Amino acid sequence: MKYRNVGKSGLKVSEVSLGSWMTDLRGSEKYELAKETVKLAYEQGVNFFDCADAYGNGAAERFLGDVLSEYDREDIVVSSKVFFKTGAGVNGGGLSRKHIFNNIDRSLKNLNMDYIDLYYCHRFDPTTPMEETLRALSDLVSQGKILYYGVSEEWGAARLMEAQKIIERYNLYPMTVIQPQYHMMDRYIEHEIVDVCERYGIGITPFSPLAQGLLTGKYKKGQPYPEGSRATHQADKQVNNLLTDENLDKVEKLSKLAAELDTNVSVLALAWILRKDIISSVITGASKPEQLKNNIAASGFVIPEDALKEIEKILGFERFERHVG
Repeated sequence: MKYRNVGKSGLKVSEVSLGSWMTDLRGSEKYELAKETVKLAYEQGVNFFDCADAYGNGAAERFLGDVLSEYDREDIVVSSKVFFKTGAGVNGGGLSRKHIFNNIDRSLKNLNMDYIDLYYCHRFDPTTPMEETLRALSDLVSQGKILYYGVSEEWGAARLMEAQKIIERYNLYPMTVIQPQYHMMDRYIEHEIVDVCERYGIGITPFSPLAQGLLTGKYKKGQPYPEGSRATHQADKQVNNLLTDENLDKVEKLSKLAAELDTNVSVLALAWILRKDIISSVITGASKPEQLKNNIAASGFVIPEDALKEIEKILGFERFERHVG
């Protein structure tokens, strides 16, 4: 496993990390499988574990805290998030100072930890002044409850720039990281966000790097969805919207290219994201230890330049640029 700094900070995280968004804890058998996966991740060099207060209404944090309690706190990097409603009252959600302060204590209790390494704003809150949110996060750093903070994709490039102005104006602790969705089929952060992050030294930790399973190659055009796959049970149907003939054709071509490089499309897709130095870690999900082992193979995998050019041809992405005259 290779490690990278998170932005311009001194914090080092594994190139491949483990997320908790889709961790299934229903029943003792699935709980034990999830526990085995986290332990295997640690044994394989993964030191970064991503979570959120909203995952399972706190169950994911409690699970992660229980499993990671076996390891030295210095050896692990844990993140969580705040925004979604966790309380019934009008102040039970959002990014107000009150909700942030309430929920950091809730998350610390769930995780059974004294501090959280990376703390993200899970969404943008248009009902709270940005200055209030940033001051609250900076104060949590001062108090030692969090070490670094960041935001989600919904802040966008313009809001990131506005946040930087506020941080500089009031000499707040800096924003260290952003967690957007980023994968071969969704490259919107390359339009503006990557440039902003590079300018200010903000690390990027993408979630859904395998496009919710599309880039594993298990979905085939004209064939039924694999039994038990996300496409058969995910309530919001996010993955189903990605399973277009156009995308499946691209995955087939990418799979052939991966085979030529003596790997598989999942490893290729993760290594492709890691081609950018501003990427600190790819947050992967794994319901089985075998999936985790495969994902970890992406760390240190270098895609040859000619293969990168072929990938660009397959994806057909064009960065937005506005030209006048």
